[in-house]
Amino acid sequence: MKKFFQNIADYIRETDKLLLLFCIIASLFGCALVYSATRYSGSARQFYVQFGAMLIGVFVAIIISLFDYRNFSRHIILIIAISLGLLIFTYIFGYAPSGTDNRAWINLPFGMSFQPSELIKIFFTITFSTHVAVIDKDEINKLKNVVLLFLHGVAPAAIVMALQHDLGTSTILFCIFICMMFAAGIKLRWFALGGAALAVMAPILWIYGLSPYQKERFTIILDLNSDAQGKGYQQLQSIKAIGSGGIRGYGYLNGPKTQSGDVPKAYNDFILSVAGEELGLIGCVIVFIVLLCIIFRVIYVGAISNDRKGMVICAGIFGMFLSQTLVNAGMCLAMLPVIGVTLPFFSAGGTSLVCLYLGVGLVLSVYKNRHARQMKLR
Repeated sequence: MKKFFQNIADYIRETDKLLLLFCIIASLFGCALVYSATRYSGSARQFYVQFGAMLIGVFVAIIISLFDYRNFSRHIILIIAISLGLLIFTYIFGYAPSGTDNRAWINLPFGMSFQPSELIKIFFTITFSTHVAVIDKDEINKLKNVVLLFLHGVAPAAIVMALQHDLGTSTILFCIFICMMFAAGIKLRWFALGGAALAVMAPILWIYGLSPYQKERFTIILDLNSDAQGKGYQQLQSIKAIGSGGIRGYGYLNGPKTQSGDVPKAYNDFILSVAGEELGLIGCVIVFIVLLCIIFRVIYVGAISNDRKGMVICAGIFGMFLSQTLVNAGMCLAMLPVIGVTLPFFSAGGTSLVCLYLGVGLVLSVYKNRHARQMKLR
């Protein structure tokens, strides 16, 4: 028993307590907002699911952090096989939620569901960081290596888009890839070349890569009032809710639109509208301060890592947290199209929250092993 408590004390001393604390604070805040957003329905089920996902997520993060992140490289083939298997399984047996064409969900018992693409983000971070680690730093900018890294980075996003029509996940995967490439030491000229190529391909991607439903999501933000009761309704109600909250908001559990359910799915992608209406600008600022604390802590861990793999992993998790925060805020403020991206740690979604904590677990592992001697990949 004494050894058990000693192990716990050792873990607490060695882990990044600040990062874990910030994540728990964000999750608890998110649970409170989810409760408010679903209170009008008379059911607290979504709140309990979110709170349970937080507990599972924290536990999973701690378990992952107990392992040396570099050892995951030995299981790359298995990780790739599981990723492809999940995507194919979802393509065959998955379903698209009402009002979308994203065939990205799998039904589970007891009315639960699972979104494999959330897990793909974490798996991609592991596989891509491993790819970077096996390339000599002085060779990273050679054409062959840049092309192979590009193919590795674009493939998951393209497969998710092709099989699931999930533009949100594809966008976040691409952002993760860009951040990891930058951390890997890829020179700016390659980014410039890639940006130019993307600009040239944009019309083709628009015509052949997006479904009519997705194109409408882009065009509607130019004039939400052109379909105020249809495709523009959700974002119109969101910006009205956020704007009406003023500086201090109406008070927790007192938002008129939140408590009447006027903002569709406010507990999920549009959780920021709940914070804005009920807690005002002050509440929104607190939400973003907590998220920035998490994001900058991840960057700090990457900066003190003793090897490139750890640094690139942290860059990937940073890219995931930052891009989801910016895209979700843009959606809620009608500055970006609605593409199904959640606000990290705040939006409802068991799969999303647990997978976010998986990413946190990887960062905690990097922090815990930052003084360990570098290992050669086999």
